[in-house]
Amino acid sequence: MPLYKEWEIGNHGLAAIWKVEEPESFFTEQTGMQSDMKNERRRIEHLAGRFLLRHLEKDFPLHQITKDQHDKPRIDNDAFLFSISHSWPYIAAVIDPYDEAGIDIQTWHPRIGQIQHKFLSAEEQEIFRNDDKLITLAWSAKEAVYKWNGRRGVDFIEHIPVEFFNNRPPNYNMTIYFKASSIPKMVYVENIIDIDFTCSYVTHAQDWAIY
Repeated sequence: MPLYKEWEIGNHGLAAIWKVEEPESFFTEQTGMQSDMKNERRRIEHLAGRFLLRHLEKDFPLHQITKDQHDKPRIDNDAFLFSISHSWPYIAAVIDPYDEAGIDIQTWHPRIGQIQHKFLSAEEQEIFRNDDKLITLAWSAKEAVYKWNGRRGVDFIEHIPVEFFNNRPPNYNMTIYFKASSIPKMVYVENIIDIDFTCSYVTHAQDWAIY
């Protein structure tokens, strides 16, 4: 059973990371679902993400999952709020019954520094010191916040700037000043650094007002 990690987020969130080593048939049998995607790896990722939701919550209504007008996956009445991410062969998922969720996993990108200017400001690039692993972590953290927000029209540099980064183990926590909402928010992100990947997840958010 390749369950890499399972943990709680806050008072009621649950998250897990799974390493895919099973054939597609395993996830089909476990979820009772099929995928019509042409690419086999994408089919397995899709089914494995659903399987991981069911692992976290045995009564999760997988067949209710649809996308809203912003393409954010949801279920009826938001009975569970959730987020899924995959970066082969790893799958990450989080479920929360009350608060919006956001998680992202990225296997290491050795050349990500070549495109960091597309999602990091000049000031942020200094924070992450042209280190490919830290830049990948920054991308993952911003992706987690983007998924947590679940709305289109968000610019990663303008609307999701990194306010604080604690480059010390074990959590490498980060604070992001989220500007793409009527009331700006401080979003708190924790990060897992593994030999194969980084995983970022939103722990909580609070309104940010300047008085």
